[in-house]
Amino acid sequence: KQKTAYEIPLRLVGSEMCIRDSFKNQAPKKPCKPCTRWVKHNRNLRQCSRATGHWKPDMKFVDEFRDPSAARSLLAAIDEIVKELGATAEKPIHIMEVCGGHTHAIFRFGLDKLTPTGLEFIHGPGCPVCVLPMSRVDDCVEIAERPGVIMTTFGDVMRVPGTKKSLFQAKADGADVRMVYSPLDALELARRLPNNEVVFFGLGFETTTPSTAVAIQQAAREGLTNFSIFCNHIRVPPPIKTLLEDPHSVIDGFVGPGHVSMVIGTTPYEFIARDFNKPIVVAGFEPLDLLQSILMVLQQMASGRAEVENQYSRVVPDDGNPISIASVEDVYEPRPTFEWRGLGEIDASGLRVRTKYKEFDAEEKFGIGYGLKRNSLKEPEGCACGEVMTGRVKPVACPQFGKGCTPDMPLGALMVSSEGACAAYWQYGGAR
Repeated sequence: KQKTAYEIPLRLVGSEMCIRDSFKNQAPKKPCKPCTRWVKHNRNLRQCSRATGHWKPDMKFVDEFRDPSAARSLLAAIDEIVKELGATAEKPIHIMEVCGGHTHAIFRFGLDKLTPTGLEFIHGPGCPVCVLPMSRVDDCVEIAERPGVIMTTFGDVMRVPGTKKSLFQAKADGADVRMVYSPLDALELARRLPNNEVVFFGLGFETTTPSTAVAIQQAAREGLTNFSIFCNHIRVPPPIKTLLEDPHSVIDGFVGPGHVSMVIGTTPYEFIARDFNKPIVVAGFEPLDLLQSILMVLQQMASGRAEVENQYSRVVPDDGNPISIASVEDVYEPRPTFEWRGLGEIDASGLRVRTKYKEFDAEEKFGIGYGLKRNSLKEPEGCACGEVMTGRVKPVACPQFGKGCTPDMPLGALMVSSEGACAAYWQYGGAR
């Protein structure tokens, strides 16, 4: 029997959530009052009895987390505490949302315009496609253009420009580049095409790293030596540390990434509060998630605290996902250093395939990339991707935004990626 929402444990920090039960096959009768309103801090919700003739609406999680009245209450509380802290438009509180998914949610739901002028969002480097240096795109194109190679990747990577061309352009020039939804799709290609070298362009933060780790483990079990990963996986904590060590940093607090934290938990962020005295709240992606997380950051500041808090506890366990962590540690090890677009080389911020799995490492197999050379390349003239990703400027301040750089003809990765700040401003910010 499928569990109802009332039987599934739910932990929300200080929120006004009422998750509704579902009887999808039952004809609507008379709605009961507890199901038509929000219940404050109610974690032990009562089930309605079918015998009473009451019915339960379908589970509508999105509706619950987009409730206008709850949003107004949160915005009023944010406005009050911003005034209490003495923040103004001239001297605002700066909160960095690390994750690109949060950036898009903020603009999609207009939270940047609903929050008070004394609060300013800084868009962090939490978009793995955006921080990928052009030299790595060039290396990937070089592999893709070799005879007998099938290069597989996620769709938003196809259009990211290198110094000469993107993978999309390489495909147009004859390279066998294929979009897949999972590294396991690439693994299946390797099974079906044993005479081809199938390479998966593995990139992303801790969210996507477990899937490529599992793919390598499976390839090793099956002996599929025509499968390999071009590893560009990176870690979230090191660039946050780099940003905080910048003497010009204006960051007052963080909205922490949700999906990454689902894998690694909240413990890796403790240095932010301990060493830099900055609050961080791991957040979900709906408008009420973000508003509540912002309020929690501000409450820490008002009370003089700096802690790691978990607003997204319905999804993020404090200790992370031990199975995913174990797979990643088995397959990957930290690189001594890795280049980030806009941030340069950051120690121990990237991952590479361990020696015991080297036959599935595209760098070893093709003698390319960090396995052989490191070339740090400058941004295209007029491109401000680096400054945008580090929060020094807004996308609209880039001289190429909407002119030499559009989604149809992107100059930088921030306009291409589904999580890029420039793409968010273009799509939702009214800045076309």
